[in-house]
Amino acid sequence: MYAFDIERPTTIADAIEAMGSEEAQALGGGQTLIPTLKQRLAAPAKLVCLSSIKEMQGICTADDGALCIGGGTCHADVAAGAGAYPALAALAGNIGDPAVRNRGTIGGSLANNDPSACYPAAVLGSGATVVTNNRKIAADDFFEGMFTTSLEEGEIITEVRFPVPEKANYQKFEQPASRFALAGVFVAKYADGVRVAVTGASEDGVFRWSEAEAALSSDFSAGAVEGLSLSGDGMISDMHGSGDYRAHLVGVLTRRAVAAAA
Repeated sequence: MYAFDIERPTTIADAIEAMGSEEAQALGGGQTLIPTLKQRLAAPAKLVCLSSIKEMQGICTADDGALCIGGGTCHADVAAGAGAYPALAALAGNIGDPAVRNRGTIGGSLANNDPSACYPAAVLGSGATVVTNNRKIAADDFFEGMFTTSLEEGEIITEVRFPVPEKANYQKFEQPASRFALAGVFVAKYADGVRVAVTGASEDGVFRWSEAEAALSSDFSAGAVEGLSLSGDGMISDMHGSGDYRAHLVGVLTRRAVAAAA
């Protein structure tokens, strides 16, 4: 690990000021960044630790019924406190192990945008809004590819706002050592249609399966997607599974998610 300075701001304003320093990098729960630093794959001059910013932690319900989760809220707190959105709470409760769930944060996970992470599927599948220190970003505009988002330099995720659906479910086929998704599917039914988001499968990261959305918006049943399939082209292929295998998993998990939600 290379040498670096660290700051622990207690307000968002102080964090933004600290992030203005050259080669500064935000530190959420550190579940990805700390191992990266240990392997000397990154060398920030300064880490800005966000864990002491109370205004970025906690869960509440907005006047419009949306579930609002602070960007610094850890996975374990989402699992325990997102009862108004059971599918999201269940997803958070199955991330990693207890150590990861008590350190990792929703904002850190989304900013990192690992192609096999769970939260991106929930955010995209819910049509959530990612709130930063200076703007609001729709889920469809936030994710831009593997480990890439629309966040600008020095921008911090302060909150995520989830519209609560009529029905929803998340199904994940785990890589047993890491508990990341070999494939994961989040299905959410709203009054104006159904959203289906897939993680863990594509080389481009999380994506919406539009063909399944159209079928389920007409008939919200597992049978509606029975004949649908995805191509293995462009899917992740590694020692854990081929692209064709992951494409097959997406279909299986989508049917399971719909059946569980319905």
